[in-house]
Amino acid sequence: MSEPLLERLVARYPDIKFIPGKQFSWSPLRHAVIYVSDGPDWSLLHETAHGLLDHKRYSSDIELIQMERAAWDRAVQLAAELDLPPIDPEHVEDCLDTYRDWLYKRSCCPRCSVQGLQELDGKHYRCHNCHERWRVSGSRFARAYRRQSQ
Repeated sequence: MSEPLLERLVARYPDIKFIPGKQFSWSPLRHAVIYVSDGPDWSLLHETAHGLLDHKRYSSDIELIQMERAAWDRAVQLAAELDLPPIDPEHVEDCLDTYRDWLYKRSCCPRCSVQGLQELDGKHYRCHNCHERWRVSGSRFARAYRRQSQ
C-alpha cells in the first residue's frame, strides 16, 4: 500500500478512521477502515468505499454480495477520482468469486446437494428438492459447515 494514498484518504475523508491491522476490513461500529500497511492499494480503496457507502450490517447472504459489489464499484470510481491506475476488473471478479463460492457452499443441501434458499432469519437454508433445513454460521469467515436442524 502506498503511504501517499493513505495520507490522501485520511485528508479527504476525516470522518473515517484509518487503523493499521492484520487484514483489510471495514468496521461500521468504529467507522473505521482497518488496513494492512504493506497491502494493496485496491484493498484500501475497497474498504474505504464501504465507509463512503455507509455499509453496516447485512441480513442475508445475497445482501452481503450486493454490498461487496457496490463497494468494488465505488472503489473503481474512487480510483478514477484520485487519478490512480484503474482497478483491474478481473481482480474485482476474483474477489467477488470468493463470496460467491462461500455462498454456494453454504446453500448446498447436506442431504441431496441441491442448492437451497436462505430463510428470512438469515441463519437457515431450506432445500426446495427434499425439504431439508439446515443452519449456517452467521460469520462470512466461518467454514461452510451445514448442520441439519429440525
